[in-house]
Amino acid sequence: MVKFVGRENELQTLHQMLQENNQVAIAAIAGMGGLGKTELALQYAKAHREIYKGGICWLLAKAGDVGIQVVQFARTQLDLNLPEDLDLPAQVQYCFRLWREGNVLLVLDDVGEYQQVKPYLPSPSSRFKVLITTRQHLGASIKELSLDVLQPKAALELLKSFFKETPQRIEQELAVANQLCEWLGYLPLGLELVGRYLARKQDLSFTEMLRRLEKKRLEQPALIKPEADMTAQGGVLAAFELSWQELEDSDKQLGCLLSLFAAAPIAWKLVEQCLPESDEEELEEIRDDTLLKLHLLQRKGEGIYQLHQLLREFFQYKLTGLEQAEELKRSLCRVMAAVAKDIPEDATLKQITAVSPAIPHIAEVANHLIQYVSDDDLPWPFEGNATFYNAQGLYNQALPWSKQCLEVTKKRLGEEHPDVATSLNNLALLYRDQGRYSEAEPLLIQALALRRKLLGEEHPFVAQSLNNLAFLYQSQGRYSEAEPLLIQALALNRKLLGEEHPFVAQSLNNLALLYRDQGRYSEAEPLLIQALALRRK
Repeated sequence: MVKFVGRENELQTLHQMLQENNQVAIAAIAGMGGLGKTELALQYAKAHREIYKGGICWLLAKAGDVGIQVVQFARTQLDLNLPEDLDLPAQVQYCFRLWREGNVLLVLDDVGEYQQVKPYLPSPSSRFKVLITTRQHLGASIKELSLDVLQPKAALELLKSFFKETPQRIEQELAVANQLCEWLGYLPLGLELVGRYLARKQDLSFTEMLRRLEKKRLEQPALIKPEADMTAQGGVLAAFELSWQELEDSDKQLGCLLSLFAAAPIAWKLVEQCLPESDEEELEEIRDDTLLKLHLLQRKGEGIYQLHQLLREFFQYKLTGLEQAEELKRSLCRVMAAVAKDIPEDATLKQITAVSPAIPHIAEVANHLIQYVSDDDLPWPFEGNATFYNAQGLYNQALPWSKQCLEVTKKRLGEEHPDVATSLNNLALLYRDQGRYSEAEPLLIQALALRRKLLGEEHPFVAQSLNNLAFLYQSQGRYSEAEPLLIQALALNRKLLGEEHPFVAQSLNNLALLYRDQGRYSEAEPLLIQALALRRK
């Protein structure tokens, strides 16, 4: 058994919880599977066995009726003869009355429903302490120590504890070791399983271990089978499977939907939008009374929730057998495409802040679910991210999204499609904003030609392309090439949209600025006056 790392504070807190009450003290260690609840209870019992002169009784709640286990313990360990005419709860209380002298620690390991064990708890007595481990919140009446994953530093220390004889192995790949901890979500069970696996396979590098985990996910052998001397009786899949079995179909569906989001905090309003036909209150009940209660979901803030990294992997694993899998994927894609579409090109700081939480999920759709995005929505997951970063002047982060958008639209929609023209245009504008004019120009020319071919000479997008190409020339001082394009764009907007339209005002403004840059002030002034009047109107 390796030293229990990273839970020293919890051990101290647990002891205080059990000792501060003059009557029977009941404390629960609660949390998702794999956090080490049983191990913490075991370490507590070992550390404080001297104060429990009356003995430590360990009961396995899932192994059978707790009352029967108490009676069997009293008969075999305490040599008690019980009256035959008592029912089981009375027999249990009889055992407690005649229990060996001294303080007693009762450990009820892996309790599901508290009401099933409550009849077998001791009557008020200062010498009985009851410690429960559970995956559920048991209610406000019971003092609860809610376990979380380890902190990154403690997680690394736990991993290191398996290499005390060969510390150079982990020191040589320290950065990868940290990546391993992160991939495992700092979950103690996962860390112990992988640590032991690596220690057993001395020629296996940490880099290769990480690659295997990323390839086989929760089915990687290191995460499946615990060693004989481990407290855990199953691997990560088995630990999560126990909670899965307690879920109803609607609970499972919601958990699987959440796993499709990125490994990042999720705004609950996005979840509701993905299930428009579901009742909002019913979704809240599943969230609060099941997923949160079973520690399968964490609340990160007001209206913000998140799945643990490995639970996300688990729900995705289960998603493959879910009847609604395809529907859930398409629904998420529709919602995230709609969010991406609403990101303004000239976003303010307030708008950037508001949309920021959705960006990882838009990226998740673009990178992993793009086949479930409709043709009409295809560019938006990419363009949404590009617009988000471009609006902040983060051109290097925006550029890959615009490039990817062009590649994906060409591949699915063909070389001659309006969305391809738009992708060419947007990528060119990004180059232009960086001053990369020689790369922008051919793309703008292609976009203009393609729009003329597909949409005809008289279309607002053609006017947009004329304007964009003109602005590029203007930025380079190529005024004679820019002017006819701006004049065409103005005429086209007037014809298509009428004299009183914001785009006409913009075209007037653009042409005026070109004249201003050339010192042609008398020609610029009336255009600016017209643009101002039109915008005011």
